[in-house]
Amino acid sequence: MFDSYADWAIIIVVAVLIFGGTKKIPEMARNLGKATGEFKKGQMEIENELKNSVNTTKTNKDQVNYMKIAEDLNIETKDKTIDQIINEINQKLNKNTAVPENVVESKQN
Repeated sequence: MFDSYADWAIIIVVAVLIFGGTKKIPEMARNLGKATGEFKKGQMEIENELKNSVNTTKTNKDQVNYMKIAEDLNIETKDKTIDQIINEINQKLNKNTAVPENVVESKQN
C-alpha cells in the first residue's frame, strides 16, 4: 500500500497539516534548517579536532624521539630548538661512524 517515498511524503504532509496547521509549517521548516546547520557545524568541528590531534601527535612523537636520541648520545637539549638538536645528533653520529685510518689500513692488508 505504501511502497514508494511519494506515498510516505503525502502522508507526512497531511499529518503535519492536521496536527500542526499551516501556520506552524514555516516554523518547523526553519527549526529543521537550524538543526541541520548545527549538525554540520558540529561535524566540521569534530573533523578539525581530529585532524589537529593527528598532526599534534605526529609532531610530539618526532620531538620525543629526537629528545631520546639526544639523551642517549649525551647531548644537552636545554634551551635548544629541535633543528639544533637534530644538527648536533647528525654531527655526533658522523664523528662516531667515521672509521679510523689504522682500521682501514689493516683491512687492506
